[in-house]
Amino acid sequence: MPPDLKSLTSTNPIEGFPLTTPQPEQLDNIKAQIDLVLLALEALTGIGSEAMLQAAIDLNLESMVSDRVALWRLRQSSPLRKGQGGRKKLDVEEARALVLISCHLAKQQHELIRRAVALLEQVTEQRRQPHQTALLGDYLDKFNNTYQERMEAGDTVSPETLMNLALKLLIDLLFYSAPHGFRRMWLALLDRTKPR
Repeated sequence: MPPDLKSLTSTNPIEGFPLTTPQPEQLDNIKAQIDLVLLALEALTGIGSEAMLQAAIDLNLESMVSDRVALWRLRQSSPLRKGQGGRKKLDVEEARALVLISCHLAKQQHELIRRAVALLEQVTEQRRQPHQTALLGDYLDKFNNTYQERMEAGDTVSPETLMNLALKLLIDLLFYSAPHGFRRMWLALLDRTKPR
């Protein structure tokens, strides 16, 4: 049985990942996907860099994510981000560390994520728009505003495209908040970025 996130914290957490390693050309897309997952978490839960740094401490990943500047540089490595300042090449271990942090935070927010997804299912069945509910409306507004503020193509992406992206990420977060979520997220990242 593969180790769960809790048991990983006592040793090197990176060792619990599937052995599959991304190709160098996949890393840019992986960086972008991880940053979007973190953006969705921020928009839904209101967490910020402090919570991400605390997660790094909880998971014994301070050597990779030691402070706000290190975190900012890792997130700026996303090719979707505005600006060139501070951007660095993200290596596989750093990508895995960000996956662990994302899933740790998602697990902490599991109840809220589950409530939001259940609400999405309900409004979909009722053929209502998600933004007509307070929880989903706030999430979509924060996601759209943050995306437009931080991402290069923020002003050119249609509101419908952003809403679909935000809702897909919300559903993904539910899977990532479950036991072994970090493995699911890593395998999903590898699959989504595989050259077709």
